[in-house]
This record gives sequence, C-alpha cells and structure tokens, in this order.
Amino acid sequence: MTARIALALVLHNHQPVGNFGWVVEEVYHQAYEPMIGALERHPTIRMGLHYSGPVLDWLRQERPETLERIQTLVTRGQVEILGGGYYEPVLASLPDADRAGQLLRMANELEVLFGERPHGAWLAERVWEPSLARDLARAGYQYTVLDDNHLRAAAVRDDAMWGTFTTDDQGELLTVFGTEQGLRYRIPFGEVEDVIGYLRQHATESGDRLGTMGDDGEKFGAWPGTFEHCWGKTAWVDHCFSAIEANADWLATVTPREWMTRHQPIGRIAVPATSYVEMTEWALPSDEANVFHEALATARRDRLPAARFLQGASWRNFQVRYREINDLHKQMLRTSRAVAAMAPGPMHDRALEHLYQGQSNDCYWHGLFGGVYIVHMRMATLGHLIAAEDLARTAEASRAATGAVIPGSNSTLGETRLVDLDLDGHDEVLISTAGQVVTVDLEEGAGLGNWDLRASRIALASVMRRRPEAYHETLREHARRRAAAATAPDRARSRDEAGVVAEKPATIHDTVRVKEPGLEELLVYDWHERRSGLIHLMPRDVEVADLRPLRYPEWGDFADQPFQVERLGPGGSLVVRREGALFVAGGPHPLRIAKEIRTGGDRLAPSLEVAVEVESAASGAVDCDLGIEWGINLMGGGGNPAAWYAVGGVGDQRQPMRLPHDGSGDVTGIRDGADDREGSSLAFGNDDVGLQVNVVTSPRGRASWFPIETVSNSEAGFERVYQGSALLFRWRLELGPGDKASFSVRFDVIQERDLAAEEAAPEVALRGAA
Repeated sequence: MTARIALALVLHNHQPVGNFGWVVEEVYHQAYEPMIGALERHPTIRMGLHYSGPVLDWLRQERPETLERIQTLVTRGQVEILGGGYYEPVLASLPDADRAGQLLRMANELEVLFGERPHGAWLAERVWEPSLARDLARAGYQYTVLDDNHLRAAAVRDDAMWGTFTTDDQGELLTVFGTEQGLRYRIPFGEVEDVIGYLRQHATESGDRLGTMGDDGEKFGAWPGTFEHCWGKTAWVDHCFSAIEANADWLATVTPREWMTRHQPIGRIAVPATSYVEMTEWALPSDEANVFHEALATARRDRLPAARFLQGASWRNFQVRYREINDLHKQMLRTSRAVAAMAPGPMHDRALEHLYQGQSNDCYWHGLFGGVYIVHMRMATLGHLIAAEDLARTAEASRAATGAVIPGSNSTLGETRLVDLDLDGHDEVLISTAGQVVTVDLEEGAGLGNWDLRASRIALASVMRRRPEAYHETLREHARRRAAAATAPDRARSRDEAGVVAEKPATIHDTVRVKEPGLEELLVYDWHERRSGLIHLMPRDVEVADLRPLRYPEWGDFADQPFQVERLGPGGSLVVRREGALFVAGGPHPLRIAKEIRTGGDRLAPSLEVAVEVESAASGAVDCDLGIEWGINLMGGGGNPAAWYAVGGVGDQRQPMRLPHDGSGDVTGIRDGADDREGSSLAFGNDDVGLQVNVVTSPRGRASWFPIETVSNSEAGFERVYQGSALLFRWRLELGPGDKASFSVRFDVIQERDLAAEEAAPEVALRGAA
C-alpha cells in the first residue's frame, strides 16, 4: 500500500488599521492577488485563507471583483475562509465582551460576503491563553491554528505533531491545528523537491497524518526578495502546486474543516499561555533577549533536547517593557468600559466601531513585524480610542444635561480625579474637559502622558522613548564589520535600486539590511520617559545641537521623580509640589517647585498651561537654566509639509516663517501675551488635520526643538523612524536664599474641524428630514 499524507495550508493576510493605502495596494499586487490567481490555475489545490477586517474593508472598497473571485473558490470547495477578531486584536488582551464582539463581527461579515459562517479562527500573532478555548467556542468557532511552539509547550513531541488535538476551558471544546516547523521553514524558502521529499518522509500507510503550515500570506511575494522567488522566474508557488498535483496519488491538500470531518484528533492537550517563539523573545527586555537568543541558538545548534522547551516571556510583558504600550492598553480598557455603558443606538454603534479599530494588535507590541514604533499606525490606533471615548462621554454628559445626545457637544463630562490609570499601584491624575483629555503621572515628574484633543482626535503628546532594543547590537556589529571590510574591495556586497546596502545573506533569516548609512550614530537612549511638562535644571550654555544626543548634564531631580498633589481644581486644574535640589558644585541646593496645570477653552479651542514656581531653600546663589519639556506629535516625519513650526519676527515685521516639524530649531524672546508686540511668535500645527497651536510664555522664554528618532528593524531592514518632536522652553533661573521665581507656557489650540460632528452629520440630517 502506498504511504499517504495530507497537507493543510492556511495563509493569513492582514494590514494594520491606519496603514497607508498605497502600502495595501502594493501588497495586494505582490502577494494577495497572485495567490488567488495561482489557486485559479490549480483547481485541485485546497487551502484555508484568512483576511483580517482591514483587508476585507479595503477589498470591498478598492477590489470588489477580487471578493467575487474568492467567493467562486469558496463555492467550489477549494478555499475555506477563516475568521477571528475582525480588526485583528490580540484577543487575550481584550475584555470578554469585546472578545465576543470582535469574533461575532467577523463571523457575521463573512456570512454576508461568502455565504457561510467560519468554522476556524486565526489568532493575531498566535497569542494564546487557555481562556480563548472558551471564547472561541462560544462564538461558534470549532478550531484555531497555532504554532509548533505552542504544542511543544503542551509537551507534544515533534514527531507527534502531524494531526490535530483538542483543548478545552470551562467545558468548551476547541480543536487545535499546529503548524509543523519543518514545513514552515521550507515553504516557500526551500526547494520544492525538498518540500515534497519532506512530506514523503512523514507519510504513512494509514494515511492519517496531516502536515499543517499556517503563516503570513505576505511571505509569498511581499517580503523583501520573495516576489521574484514566488512569482517571477523561479515561480516557486506554481512549481510547488504542480508538484503536489503530480503526486496526487499519495499527497493531497485539504482545508482544515475538511480534515476535521474525516479524522479524529490525536488527543487532548493543555496549551499554556504563549505565542511563536520569536514573539516570546521580543517580549523580553533587550539585554535578556540577547541572552535568550544565544542560548536558543546554541541549544538548537548542538541539538540539545532541552531546546524544544526554551521559551521567552509572555506577550503581556510588552506592557511592562514599554510604558507607551501599557498606557495604550489601559486607555483601551477604560474606553471599552465607557462604550459598554452607552445606550443602544447609532452613536453607540459608531463608538463601538472606533473601539474595535483601536484594538488592532499592531501597536500593542514590537518585534520584527509591525509594532508600536510605527508612528502613523500608533496615531491611528490612539485616534480611534479618543473618538470612542469622546462619543461615550459626550453621550453621557449631553443626555444628563439636556436629555438628548448631541455629537460634538461642549457638554462633555468634565472631571479632575485621582485614579490609578496604568495599574502600577500609584494614582495618576485624569483631567477631562470638553476639548481635551490630559493625564499626569505623579511618580514620574508629574509629566503628562496624554494630551488628547477631542475634536481632532489626535494624541498630541504621543512620542516614543528612545530605548535599547536587542537588535541594536546587530546593527552595531554590522557597522563594525563594514568598517573592518572597508579595505577589502572583494567583499561580497550588493546595493538595491533604492540605495539600500545589504550583505549577501547565507539564508533569508541572516539578512541584514540598512536603509541608510550611519544609523548606528542615532542610537541615543533617553534616561526618562518622554512625558510632557517635565522640569529640567541644566547649564546655561546648552545649545540645540547638544539636546538631541543628550550631551548635557541634568542638574535637578525633578524630571523623573515623584510630586505630591496639593490641590485638585474642579475646573480642570491641578497643583503638585516637590522638594528637590539643584546638584552642582557646592551643592546640593534645596529647591521647592510647585507646578500648576490649567486647562481652559472650549471644544474647538481648548487651552493648556503649565505654570512653575521655584523657591530656593539654599544658603547660596542658584544660577542655571530651567526648562519645561514637551513631546509633540503632529505626524511630521519625512519632511511632511503639512506639519510645521512657525516662527515670527519681532513686532510682526515679517510673516511667520514655516519650518519642518521634524527638523531642529531655536527661537528666543517668545511673546508673553497677545499685547506683547515686541516678542517673537511661535506656533505649530498640521494643515491636513486642520490644527494650529499658538504658544505664549511668561516671562519671554527661549524655545528649542529637535526630532525624536528611533532606529527600528523590520523585514525591510534597519531604518530611522520619526517619533515626534521634543520642544524645550527655557529661562534663566537666578535665585538668592529664600527667593522665588515663576515661569509658564500656555498652548492655545485652534481646530478647524470637529470630527464627531462631521461623522454624525448624515444621522442629524436624517433626523431633520423625519
């Protein structure tokens, strides 16, 4: 009897919420459409396909004919469509109601598009926790696809992974397909003959073995170097499909559902919380990640049995590693509770849609693919959460005030309260007004973590900290090798059309691409979180060129140390105080600093002010610069002309000069009010957003700004990523014993658009017609 085996291919196609349309279009032509064409050319090849909600939305809008082609493949039984969370959230990170809501939203959409509800669910980044068996089953899903790493963690031997297993939670059953590692490494990077030979090695006379390969659809054409390999001269995919067809007497492709209906599971397993092994490595602190990487590589190279049990950290550890991710996650949870409390109706539906989009996984972690450093995706995610919370609070406040719901109303519930926002055991301050939401971390310099504008739905203070990443050592080593090889002209090097320098890798996994030379010089790390309104004490001779690389000493202990609350104001104000010191020769010199945060204005024109009073308790003189630092994100990377700083001359003798928001600059003598005709003007804004922020200082101050840029690695290579702008206001601080001095900076915001009102316009028009 001929030994037989089955192969279940499952491809996952996803684009993040907030990604550029041209990127989706490019990936569509490189990977998504070619795979559909290949299936049409090879009608006996069966597989599972998963399209996340953002891809489905794009196809509906831009390529409806492609959905019809997929429908044809589904109708003839060649393709099974998998579901999951609609906007590709990490389900384990969501409240139970949102888990169910995202899963059911996808199931409902797929039933409309393709005529049947999905049986299988794709898990974002294969982040698994045991409770998901319950959630998936209760939402009507029968199976999911995990990685070999999950099965190893469940004590399944490598030679026993050729089939399905069951797991359960709270009495609910779920079938698990596990991607086989050898297939994942070979498809599509190995020789086709090797893939066929590998499957033949594992075939049995009983024919009860299944090889599963579930992975990203983008690896079939959209990853660097794969388009030519998969669809060009090599034509790997067509070659592979033809080889499978030629061996149909012993090798068959099946959909997961098809296999489940014909074969029993191998047995029960208990899968612990984990993901694919690379994700568990990325979740580790950078120094520990390097240790883990070396340990795993050594264990695999030496074929140690213990290699199969090596795991990194839980996916949840990203909320520990990155303050920004934890803040985002906790903001999402607060927003979810607010939306859940809304009364049913169109406004609730819009808020829920924004919430679900704000749960898209890509900015809740960081690794080789995607992550929180991708600024336009981070801003889009935050924007959706701001929108959802705004709709929920507006509905609550306007109904309480008038009995009616008025989108974009100035009656948004105002509050100033102490609450543990980030769940670190310490209270923060939340200030919520009609026009803005501000959060203050008392333990870290009383800095502002959020400065969210409701009408524009923009997170102005969302600037990432520059911090060490494990892959930075790879970049440094790459730079050292290139420097050492500079005198060796015969060294194998290549340069692509975009000028990207890359060493020729031994395998695709060894690739080191650098999008521009000298990136290692940008590896500067911040010593504090990049919150806003932080107070610095520094030498008087620090220039703009010294700020970006941190070539200056910090003389105070106010930027990252605790402040105590002195007063919470009912009108959206806060006073905090700290007794610290100036650390210079002859010191330390004790100083008492009070910081007051004031909010004002209305929905379209809110204002925010930080006022600082310094009192010297030192016996000697104090002479330094006092700075108040802000992080501003107006999506100005890449020289975006829509984002700008504007500096005006003394006495309005010339029009304000616009400067790129991602550049560096400096201006002195900033006006201290509308009546100051002799000072310089300073403003910043974004024309696409319809936003301008005018700055007033008291007394006249100096402002310096520079870009915050990180170096990230992705499948496309190492690159600089603009995270926002640091804006530092400075004054000279001269105090004798017992002297006091006061300084302040105020931001007056002007917004042209109220997105909530625009979004509700059709609904308002319909009510008027009725």
